[in-house]
Amino acid sequence: MPTPRHRIFRVAWWSSNLLLVVSLFSLTYSFVREYSVRRYLDGFSDAIVPNILPAEQKVDAILSWMRAEPSRAIAATPDSLARRDPETTLNYQQLLNVCGTATNAFLNLARSSDLRVRRLLLLSPDRNTKHVVAEVLIDERWIIVDPTYRVIMKDAQGRLLTRGDLQDPAVFAEAISAIPNYRREYSFDHFAHVRLARLPLDGLHLRPLLDRIYPGWDEVVDWSLLLERESFFYLVASVAAFLFFLLMRTLLGWYADRRLRIPRFHLREHAVRAGAAFVSAPEIKE
Repeated sequence: MPTPRHRIFRVAWWSSNLLLVVSLFSLTYSFVREYSVRRYLDGFSDAIVPNILPAEQKVDAILSWMRAEPSRAIAATPDSLARRDPETTLNYQQLLNVCGTATNAFLNLARSSDLRVRRLLLLSPDRNTKHVVAEVLIDERWIIVDPTYRVIMKDAQGRLLTRGDLQDPAVFAEAISAIPNYRREYSFDHFAHVRLARLPLDGLHLRPLLDRIYPGWDEVVDWSLLLERESFFYLVASVAAFLFFLLMRTLLGWYADRRLRIPRFHLREHAVRAGAAFVSAPEIKE
């Protein structure tokens, strides 16, 4: 842009271009990272879960691996571990014994075994998380799995139980009676898939608003994948940032062409022109 006028516009234009390039690099890096994580998880799950098994037996295979207490690394400072990194949660013994990270490890292996799963937070009456379990879709029912105790929740007849079943105190008491040392306070009276209270200002009071606008919004999307797998979160954030800055650049370009009448370098037009010149036959003048 050769003209010295419109300094504010020029700053906005070059800033949007710079941010677009940065977001593109971020998108590329996060895509490669997420791809490598998925490859790692595919290989890990293939080693312990045969793909030909039905869904319930796949769940049993993952829980059996966790129940066998596989030899894992022990961190001197567990609090410093990246708890949202699937490779970390699967390779440190301390994380496989904590409800949140044990559930994350189960969810990542289950997804790589082609199971539909999601995280379920069990809440106290004051909406604090007291335990974390998983839900697995088996025969069109969301069955409760507790990776911390390495069990599928069942009644005395062996019927697989959903969270709706476990809200019945009698069914809940029957199910946990077969699980040693299971804590009775891990009831299903209050639950959530997403804890908006972790956001500032008590979650910005978004939950009542979202519940009114779109009941069941927290079950439509697999929020656990977005919130608990760091590489996938960065990939989604990078895609959103790239699209935002691309839109901003497009709008600024339209404003420069239609409103300010500023001459600028049109990369797409020059690229098309150069491509046409490269593939077209040369003119022969007599």
